[in-house]
Amino acid sequence: MISKKDAQFRDPNYLPPIQQAIPLGIQHVLAMFASNVTPSIIIALAAGYGFGSAEMVYMIQIVMVFAGVATLLQTVGVGPVGARLPVVQGTSFAFIPVMIPIVKTAGMAALFGGIMIGGVFHFLLGTVIGRIRNLLPPLVTGIVVMTIGLSLIPVGIQYAAGGVPLMGKPEFGSLTHWSLALIVIVVTLGLKFFTRGMLSSAAVLIALVIGYVVAIPMGMVNFGKVAAAGWFSMPSPLHFGFEVNSAAIIGMCLMSFVSAIETVGDISGITKGGAGREATDKEISGGTMADGLGTALAGVFGGLPNTSFSQNVGLVSMTGVMSRHVVTFGAVFLVIAGLVPKVGALIAAMPIAVLGGGVIVMFGMVVSAGINMLSEVNWNRRNMIILAISLSIGLGLQAVPDALQHVSSTVKILLTSGILPAAIISMVLNALLPEELD
Repeated sequence: MISKKDAQFRDPNYLPPIQQAIPLGIQHVLAMFASNVTPSIIIALAAGYGFGSAEMVYMIQIVMVFAGVATLLQTVGVGPVGARLPVVQGTSFAFIPVMIPIVKTAGMAALFGGIMIGGVFHFLLGTVIGRIRNLLPPLVTGIVVMTIGLSLIPVGIQYAAGGVPLMGKPEFGSLTHWSLALIVIVVTLGLKFFTRGMLSSAAVLIALVIGYVVAIPMGMVNFGKVAAAGWFSMPSPLHFGFEVNSAAIIGMCLMSFVSAIETVGDISGITKGGAGREATDKEISGGTMADGLGTALAGVFGGLPNTSFSQNVGLVSMTGVMSRHVVTFGAVFLVIAGLVPKVGALIAAMPIAVLGGGVIVMFGMVVSAGINMLSEVNWNRRNMIILAISLSIGLGLQAVPDALQHVSSTVKILLTSGILPAAIISMVLNALLPEELD
């Protein structure tokens, strides 16, 4: 029989005492913080902004602010928008393989035009999400998630070796850079497997902080831009401009399907792990709409696409606290931190090798998550062929982009992302190939 106390904790509307609610909310922020800000650094570097530049600092600020805003849309809700569950939103890794080629070929204005329009499309998916779930069984979602991780791993290695801008120079791949990256990896493993509670949940973030501190006496951290940064700054609309670009719009809209299904899975995981029940259609629809609206709003101000964060789903199951108000406290903390430029400047001052150690772990975990999804699949000849062709073409075109030199620039951007061809091929083959093939 469930005790009265346990029943309270399983109620999304229950507000624990403030002295419990605030630390629990901050724990949610610590669990997602590193994964939330990392994509903004990667995209800023892809756009040619220097490490620690004002534009990078701004992007870091904005992803914090709008992760908080999107989370508030989920926990507090506005009309039909929001699951009204402890769903933590943050910047999505899934979009990075698509965003990098867009930024490099079409520019930042095109990227943010695509993010805004893609966000609106994502919002509309919330009204029909139940009808498209069958298009993405574990075989397809597992291939998609694994491809995301595999396509990003080279970025982690480049950063750990000293960063793309140092390619061809003697310091690229030096022991100094690799030692910092390895410190982050080792500390992450130690905290994750030999500690519990908040230390384990925030293992990557704490490891990044330790690597950052170790780099200071090595002369690899410059705090000049931190001192020059202000104490308060509001987001500016259309900071990076707005441009209608077909490749960016198509890419963002197609990736919205993947993000929407991820959110459905996370919401289902929260209700099952925290409340012992299935998610309702209203919660799934509202959660998906909040995903899209959060992305569209972020795009207006120069923020990246948002999605629900799976690591926080595990945190809800671990703590047993289903209170959406706990996550609301964390969201408010994120918004406040994002309005302080010094916080963004402090993050942007982190040596790229330190970040490299963190993203090697994070991107590797994305691959592991995909493999875990694929473990549910019956590995007959049909499904092995779908996996083989999807990965071969998706990752192959990304590795050899010149193989598409005779197609239009729009098609090339989409097909060299790695993730989009793998996702489309796996969905089409799964729909067309007969189940009897064994």
